[in-house]
Amino acid sequence: MGKRVKWSWSSAIIGAASAVAATALISAKPKDPTFHLISINFTSLKLNLPLLDAELLLTVHVTNPNIAPIHYSSAAMSIFYHGSLLGSAQVQAGSQPPRSCQLLRLPARLHALQLAHHATRFAHDVASREMVLDAAVDIAGTARVAWWDHHFKVHVDSHVTVDPVFLDVIDQENTSQLQIFTAA
Repeated sequence: MGKRVKWSWSSAIIGAASAVAATALISAKPKDPTFHLISINFTSLKLNLPLLDAELLLTVHVTNPNIAPIHYSSAAMSIFYHGSLLGSAQVQAGSQPPRSCQLLRLPARLHALQLAHHATRFAHDVASREMVLDAAVDIAGTARVAWWDHHFKVHVDSHVTVDPVFLDVIDQENTSQLQIFTAA
């Protein structure tokens, strides 16, 4: 009638171990971190005759979806308004545990002189209560997996629409690209 199959514990254990190893490799594949601007707050205005420069505090929600903790160096985020560099925000060096979220508070400074070059556009944005800002930053660091440090660089591009009167975040699109360097 039918063939009789001989059961082998060693084959079953090898198969289970292979499945666990494959699952570990799939979950260990590096994933891009996510960034989300939560709020923008004025901290001060600095007189820079004949204009005022603004100092802000940006609150950013960062998620590390990877199974390894990361350590990163300080970086400067460039903030653009209609293609012109409007200012920058400072990312302080730090670390983040695996599979975690944290809030970063980034001090930023916007230069009014650059905004003055786009005075008519800025007046229109204030009247319509929608101002579009772009930001870019490269953050470098290391992720420790087992005994090895893996160096990485994350490039983040943000396209944010804010209310220039109340500084509310209306809409945003953030993209990040993770690049891992292998030892040579």
